[in-house]
Amino acid sequence: MNQILRPDERFGLALRDLYHRHGYQPYRMSKFEAYDLYVRNKNFLVSENIITFTDTNGQLMALKPDVTLSIVKNAPSVGGALQKVYYHENVYRTSPAAMGYREIMQTGLECTGSLDLCAISEVLALAAESLSLLNSGEYLLDLGHMGVVSGLLEDQEDRVRRELLTEMGRKNAPAIRTVCAQAGISHGLAETLCRLALLYGTPETVLPQLKELGSAVQPALEELESLCALLEERGLSKNLRLDFSIVNDMNYYTGVIFRGYLPGLPSGVLAGGRYDNLLRRMGKQGGAIGFAVYLDQLERLDADTEFDVDVLLLYGPQDGPAAVTRQAERLAAQDQTVRMDRNIPQGLRYRKLIRFGEAGEGGAE
Repeated sequence: MNQILRPDERFGLALRDLYHRHGYQPYRMSKFEAYDLYVRNKNFLVSENIITFTDTNGQLMALKPDVTLSIVKNAPSVGGALQKVYYHENVYRTSPAAMGYREIMQTGLECTGSLDLCAISEVLALAAESLSLLNSGEYLLDLGHMGVVSGLLEDQEDRVRRELLTEMGRKNAPAIRTVCAQAGISHGLAETLCRLALLYGTPETVLPQLKELGSAVQPALEELESLCALLEERGLSKNLRLDFSIVNDMNYYTGVIFRGYLPGLPSGVLAGGRYDNLLRRMGKQGGAIGFAVYLDQLERLDADTEFDVDVLLLYGPQDGPAAVTRQAERLAAQDQTVRMDRNIPQGLRYRKLIRFGEAGEGGAE
């Protein structure tokens, strides 16, 4: 069965099984939402490019470029309880990997309600397990915390904070110093932000350095220490790194924020974070955390795409159909994919070429 499934289909099934086994329930939604939902929350989106159309009632609609906004918008009020859902949905947006719009399969989960360390650490653990599942344990999960940055920038105006967050995300220390100088921010704070943007490593090496930043970051530091300890207890700290260049819009994100990376892929395959402020903007109570796995990135990991078929069985007009079919069935019974053909199709990648009644060899023509 795995041989006929695309990577996004195969991994999508495995991820949904993982989330279901941890008590998350499937969530299904329409392919489109009112365009106004995305206009009001453009800063939350990965891409601002949105495909729109006019509905039969005259309302401007959009093919959804994001799943989280739809889940939060339609989520019931759960009070002190937790709502745990997972999804497997297409989103429609531009992709860094290709020009123009793409239909991208995305799998992920959202946990909303009265969050505590247990719920947050479970989401982080599921992010780590998702990455491990995708690439047999070879991955990195980079973890940051918006509370560290917001604690240092709480006295700055929105424009300055946005500019600094942008440059911290780029690890651009000279630009950080320039923005700080133009905003009248002290040299000491500017150097702290530069150091923070470039800080990267294991929790054991990074957490002690954060203690030097002062009381403004203490609540975020304590939460990070607790979460790292819980992940270590689960045996998931080996692939964990702390990275404070992982930043996002402070109007939405409030706590931990994380990215997942796999060897051989140029960009992150998983992204998530805590976004309590989004709930408040939509009139909801409680907290929210979740992540998405971008399945369109996984095509390069598919080892089965080296060949289109295992065996190309060539036959001629003199060969009897019954005999050719019997040989193809014998090969297929050996758990091989077999194509019968009178000629070698242009561009077909085959592991072994067998002419009817002969031994075979690999190749592609």
